Amino acid sequence: MSIALIVGLGNPGPRYMTTRHNAGFWLTDNIAVQMKTQFRQEAKFFGEVCRVEIPHSQKEHTQCWLLKPNTFMNNSGQAVAALANYYKISPQQILVIHDDLDFPPGTVRIKNGGSDCKHNGLKSIIAHLKLPSFLRLRLGIGHPGRGANVTNYVLNSPSRNEQTVIDTAMNAALDVIPLIVAGELNKAMQQLHTDT
Repeated sequence: MSIALIVGLGNPGPRYMTTRHNAGFWLTDNIAVQMKTQFRQEAKFFGEVCRVEIPHSQKEHTQCWLLKPNTFMNNSGQAVAALANYYKISPQQILVIHDDLDFPPGTVRIKNGGSDCKHNGLKSIIAHLKLPSFLRLRLGIGHPGRGANVTNYVLNSPSRNEQTVIDTAMNAALDVIPLIVAGELNKAMQQLHTDT
């Protein structure tokens, strides 16, 4: 099934712009730049949105919404549900891009459905959509080692070396976005999981 909505997770405002928890925003911004478009604030969708046409062959394009919720991470589902319900987009047509503590920096993985993995943004989206069956693009940010340090870790910036490998992984992810949007998940996974 093709993707009609790509959601990047993060926290709004300059305080959080460079923090690990905003990795979803970073990649979504890169998609918008690549498609030569800009986000605009949309109050009824509780976030910044734009519409893009993503080419996946020489002649075929898929129209897709990009969304960056401005509800803060823990209430991301409010924005996702608002846009998805308005345009009648099913969970299976949604791709959520988010930071992931379970993978080291420089790793990027595709996952179809599943639990919230203790990620508050995913938890909120599942609660609002009433289904966990959306696609996820997981950007590894590493783990601080102790659970008690997680909040401070995700709300701070990666080191220079970590940022370099995260940027490389995001470039690899950008290369497979057309495949994902076109519904060619096996091809996307094969390419992405081999490269990173």
